[in-house]
Amino acid sequence: MNMKTVRQTAREKLKGFCRVCPECNGKVCAGEVPGMGGAGTGASFKNNVVALAAFRLNMRTIHGAKQPDTGYELFGQKLSTPILGAPITGNNFNMGGALNEEEWAEAIVQGCLTSGSLGCTGDAPDPTMYITGVEVVTKAGGRGIPVMKPRELEEVFKFLRHAEEAGALAVGMDIDAAGLVSMAVGPKTKEEMKAIISNTSLPFIIKGVMTVDEAEIALEVGAAAIVVSNHGGRMLDHTPGTAEVLAKIAKAVDGRIPVIVDGGIRTGVDVLKMLALGADAVMIGRPLITAAYGGGAEGVALAIRRMTNELKQAMTLTGCATLNDITSNVLL
Repeated sequence: MNMKTVRQTAREKLKGFCRVCPECNGKVCAGEVPGMGGAGTGASFKNNVVALAAFRLNMRTIHGAKQPDTGYELFGQKLSTPILGAPITGNNFNMGGALNEEEWAEAIVQGCLTSGSLGCTGDAPDPTMYITGVEVVTKAGGRGIPVMKPRELEEVFKFLRHAEEAGALAVGMDIDAAGLVSMAVGPKTKEEMKAIISNTSLPFIIKGVMTVDEAEIALEVGAAAIVVSNHGGRMLDHTPGTAEVLAKIAKAVDGRIPVIVDGGIRTGVDVLKMLALGADAVMIGRPLITAAYGGGAEGVALAIRRMTNELKQAMTLTGCATLNDITSNVLL
C-alpha cells in the first residue's frame, strides 16, 4: 500500500462528497456542509491553509541534529509523534457512508496506535455515534480520546461516564461546534465549563479556542489541554486561520497546559511550522479521512508515518534535534 493507491481508492469511495483534490485547500468544496467543505464562502477553511503557507522557514545545516527525535508525551502516554488524529464523525452525511461509524473509528484509533500516535473519536446528532467511538476506545485499552459536542449538561455528564468506563486517556469537548443547527448544542458559560470539568476524573480537553481570552478562561476552569481550532472552518465563515492566532494563545498559556492545534495541516513541514508557533502537538482531520477511506487503519498509519518522516526531515534541515528545539527561531 502507498499513498497513491490510498488516494485513488478514497476518491472512489468518497465520490460526491470529497474530490480528494491534489491540494486540499477548501476552494472547490466551499459551502459544502454537510460534506467536506467550509461554511459559507469557505473563507475560514481557506484561511487555515493560506495562513500556514505564509510562514517561511530558516534552513540550517551546520549542526548535530542528524537523527531528530519526534517523541512526545501526552497525559503520561509516550508517543512516537506529536501528530494526533482529530475527532470526526458523521460518515453517512459528510463522507457518503462507504465506512460505517465503527469501521471509521477503528481505522482512526487503530491506525493512530500503529503509528505511535493517538486518535480521537467524535460526536454527532445521533448519540450512538459517540457511543460507538467510545466502544472502539474501550477495545483499544483506553488509548483514545472521546470528544463530545457541547450538549445539554445532563447528556454531557452521561457522556463523561461513558468515557471514564472506557478507561479513556482523556475526554474532550468541541466547543467550536456550538452553532450546529442539527443538534441541541450551544455556548457554555464559565460556570458550566467548571461544572463539567469538575464532574470527571479524566483530563479534559477544550477544543475550539481561537482567542487569548478564551484560552485564559480554559485555564481558569481547569482544562488539561486546549485545541486551537475553528472546526476546520465548518462553523463560522471568515474566521482567521489557526496559524494566525496560535502564537498569541501559546504565549498566554505559557506552558501551563498542552496547546494542540489543527487546521490546514497537510505535511510534516506544516507540523514543524505549528510547533514553531507554539503548539505542543497537532491534530489532523481531512487528510486522515482520505487515508481511512483509502486504506483503513493501514492507510491512517501510513499517512501519519509519512508526515512524521517529513517532520523529521524538516527538523534536520532546521537544526532541531528534539521537539523542544522547535522554536520561533525556526521561522523567518
